[in-house]
Amino acid sequence: MELGKHIQQYRKDLGLSQDDLAQELFISRQTVSNWERGTTYPDIQNLMLLCKIFDIELHQLVQEGDMTELRAISHGADYKRYERHALIMTWGFFLCPLLGFPLLYYWNWIGTSIFLLLAGTTFYYAHQVERFKKKYDLKTIKELVAYDKNKALTKIEQREEKAKAPYQKIILVASFALASALITLLVAGICLFLFP
Repeated sequence: MELGKHIQQYRKDLGLSQDDLAQELFISRQTVSNWERGTTYPDIQNLMLLCKIFDIELHQLVQEGDMTELRAISHGADYKRYERHALIMTWGFFLCPLLGFPLLYYWNWIGTSIFLLLAGTTFYYAHQVERFKKKYDLKTIKELVAYDKNKALTKIEQREEKAKAPYQKIILVASFALASALITLLVAGICLFLFP
């Protein structure tokens, strides 16, 4: 990746040290050093500030190959965050119906507090998952899989997925609600039978 070499060259052309550049960007000298060595890469905001300081256009600083690599890095980080949020959300949606009745029935207000904390955390991560899907316009499972593999759907596949999207969401919510209700009833029955 040539971005680090470009940053170093433009910095030296202006007679700036790494410390001087870091002060203008409100970052550490180590960050500038990492950029120049190619260990890390600047975010889009810092790229724009670098262009302003160097008085150049973005395409002069970032070559096409660099842009592709930056997109891939961003894609990977976003998708890993999405996977982590989706995993936490899934566990939360599994634990809420499983622990809901025992917490509320046996532990009164302490159980209610724990349940509300668990439910709040679950819904927070559900919101984060939905924000990711909205950001990248991903509505169906097939679109998520294509995004994960960094591939695009054909126009026909996009139309098919767009037609499926409303039904998939309804089926997913209805099946989750049914499964949650069954799990809650099962746990309540077991709890009341074993610990009246």
